[in-house]
Amino acid sequence: MSNKDVLVFEIEKAKGKPRDIKKQKDYCPFCDTENLTNIVDQKGDMIWLKNKFRTLKDTDQTVLIESHDHYGDISNYSVEKNQEVFEYAYDCWNQMIQSQKYTSVLMYKNFGPMSGGSLRHPHLQIIGLDKVDGYKHIEAENFTGMDVFNSKHINVNVSQKPIMGFVEFNVTINNPKYIDDLAEFTRVTVKYVLDDLYGGKFDSYNLFFYKIGRRIICKIEARYVVSPYFVGYRLSQRDGDKQVSGIADVLLKRLQENAQSEEIQKL
Repeated sequence: MSNKDVLVFEIEKAKGKPRDIKKQKDYCPFCDTENLTNIVDQKGDMIWLKNKFRTLKDTDQTVLIESHDHYGDISNYSVEKNQEVFEYAYDCWNQMIQSQKYTSVLMYKNFGPMSGGSLRHPHLQIIGLDKVDGYKHIEAENFTGMDVFNSKHINVNVSQKPIMGFVEFNVTINNPKYIDDLAEFTRVTVKYVLDDLYGGKFDSYNLFFYKIGRRIICKIEARYVVSPYFVGYRLSQRDGDKQVSGIADVLLKRLQENAQSEEIQKL
């Protein structure tokens, strides 16, 4: 890895950055919409704006506030609200990609104390990287795995070659016109991670989005203390096939019970 692959964190720009992810505070800047600045665009209660604390060198950091509800989340949004968030987020992300101003544009979401986030209020990060290819160290096999559900335009699987491990889910659509299905299958998978996975032990997750040709991929990462094998050696781990198969079976059941999609109803 060369220096060109490293994102530089400028700590002096983080001074005063609010944090409430671990304990509640009286003030949330994303609730105080009247005093938001550098707004790029807005749709309903969703607001896309420049990040006030631009801590990464050679980047264009933006934030998409998903909802006026401080305690909102994919796991408790209505089907319709969640689809609105995914549609708008994709439009904003794609706008930055199509501008061709950046080497790569990343979109991701933090939720919970183990996710790397600082604010509870639901939001996505959309980051233009001036010099770094964010996909350089990602392989096609990171998006394959044990199938949970597969149809002509959508695939859900449990990763058998995770980027970090242990449990990563991939939801892939083969065309952006199916973004509502991406939203719905991701919504149910996130609920499974928080409510059911390993008896509901997880309170944190990340979503990572990838645009590869016409395909859109959402990787759902259940978060926990990072493995020392990954920290020290970049060796990812995953559960054995028997455990992964059990996870896939339960997730399929949750999708059949809860996903409001014509695709799942065909089963």
